[in-house]
Amino acid sequence: MSEQASELEHRITPLELFLDLVFVFAFTQVTTVFVADPTWRGLAHGLLILAALWWTWASYAWLTNTVDAGHDAVLAAVLVAMTGMFVAALAVPDVFGAHGVLFGAAFLLVAVMHLALTALATRGEPDFFGAVRRIVPTSLIGAMLILAAGFVDGTSGKSVLFLLAIAVGYLGPLVLRTEGWRVAPEHFVERHGLIVLIAIGESLFATGLGARSTDLGAGVVTAAVLGLVVATSFWLAYFDFFPARLLQLLVTRSGTAQVALARDVYSYIHLPMVAGIVLFAFAMEVTLAHVGEELATVPAFALCIGPALYLSAYVALRLRISRTLGRGRVIAALVCVALFPVALAVPALVALALVAAVWVALHTYEIIWWREARAEARALRVPASPA
Repeated sequence: MSEQASELEHRITPLELFLDLVFVFAFTQVTTVFVADPTWRGLAHGLLILAALWWTWASYAWLTNTVDAGHDAVLAAVLVAMTGMFVAALAVPDVFGAHGVLFGAAFLLVAVMHLALTALATRGEPDFFGAVRRIVPTSLIGAMLILAAGFVDGTSGKSVLFLLAIAVGYLGPLVLRTEGWRVAPEHFVERHGLIVLIAIGESLFATGLGARSTDLGAGVVTAAVLGLVVATSFWLAYFDFFPARLLQLLVTRSGTAQVALARDVYSYIHLPMVAGIVLFAFAMEVTLAHVGEELATVPAFALCIGPALYLSAYVALRLRISRTLGRGRVIAALVCVALFPVALAVPALVALALVAAVWVALHTYEIIWWREARAEARALRVPASPA
């Protein structure tokens, strides 16, 4: 069996799924930050935390993409890292307050375990080990800056250190050489698809909890159903043909070109997707509590800009792959942005209905105009019959 074929058979393990559940719990804890402080400051703090969490999850996605998660040493190390991330997730609601040191210490533990495990797993492969060694400074500096933020008084100083940490963490892989890294395409595509799916599921869970905490009148039920429509749209926009097409593109590339594509599309462009889902989940919690009232500025922003951010990721992806913009998702994203001032002037239920209508219109357009592309993608997902 060829090396490429072997890579394609690298499947997701239950340990990876368990780890992803802990990370998604941390992602959804960010909505608690938004709810507790529904201001521009709270929004900025939540997005900074989410960016730090995604950076760490992406690091583990690369690790388990090339390391056998079935070995006892790997299992033990991942469980330790999982414990650290769970503690960090518990501290998320007060990262910029009393629990900053706890979050930073747990975050540093997760980063150190990642580096140690990756170095241990690659010590017999000089090229791979060299690639890991190149990221050690940026990973440790970023994590230590987040820990240092916990000791700083005042949110401004904490925010500056968080920004520096995120800049170091995200810019490092862009400026460092990609030689030595490897990608198992099918595993990579499946792993990121699952984290998006779980995040969408958690947004539905947040909608259900929000509906349960209020009287189930006609307005609340209607809002919950509209929230389901948008969440389903998130799912359809991603899974209709996106994974199959990206898998095809990764398989047809090799070496540094394959690694760079995987890095750009998954480690970077997937962040606004997850951020858009989290913002919408926050907006749904507020909408369900105030269906007949006008939304405040930040919840209205999250309701409209969350979906726009999610759609903008696909625009960026198309630019990265084909250097073209397309039409449908660009227009839908711009319409969602344009709905922001409208959402400030109409009841929350009406604003949500308008956002859902944008998604329905987009999917109607794509079902009609993307028939051939969707059919080709479905054909890629169906194994060929044996000769």
